[in-house]
Amino acid sequence: MTREQMLAELPRQCSLGVKKSSKGYRQYWRGYKLHWDVADGGRIPISCLLTGASVHDSQVAIPLMRLSAERVSWSCDLMDSAYDAKAIRQESAKLRHEVLIKPVKRKRKTPTPDIEFSDDQKQRFKKRTIVEQLNARLKDEFGARIIYVRGASKIMAHLMFGVVVLTVDQLLRRVIDASSRASFLYHCGLPSERCVCC
Repeated sequence: MTREQMLAELPRQCSLGVKKSSKGYRQYWRGYKLHWDVADGGRIPISCLLTGASVHDSQVAIPLMRLSAERVSWSCDLMDSAYDAKAIRQESAKLRHEVLIKPVKRKRKTPTPDIEFSDDQKQRFKKRTIVEQLNARLKDEFGARIIYVRGASKIMAHLMFGVVVLTVDQLLRRVIDASSRASFLYHCGLPSERCVCC
């Protein structure tokens, strides 16, 4: 199935989503869900898709991987246990990526072997929280927590303004961080008593 066919099958209408919180309570929300791929080095969004809130994350993984593969090259897929599916692992292997997906304990007649991560893989797997951090920033700092428009196209436009500003902010953080490492204090060259910028 092509990427376009996969994207066409994803539901984009407003729906009710539910998940269990870390304390075991169910959380409900009505609306949409933004799924995105993020580069871990600079926390830069690569691609994103909008679906109804009821769509499971694993349904969007393969089309999102294919969409991102057209834009950038990467070597490792970091995903939480919601993405533990044979088809996702096969697609990742097809793209020649190392797969780091937290396995789900399933009750089966024939148990699957436990996957153990090496120490290096454990350190890389900790970076999967980057997407959650960017979700929080998008909601708290860039207007995605409460949206007062209706319709998938208007919601996506609203969210993309936030994603663009978030991307610019992340790029500026990288530039500022790199320049601050290069020289602790930038000085314009004027004597300090005449300098207005320092």
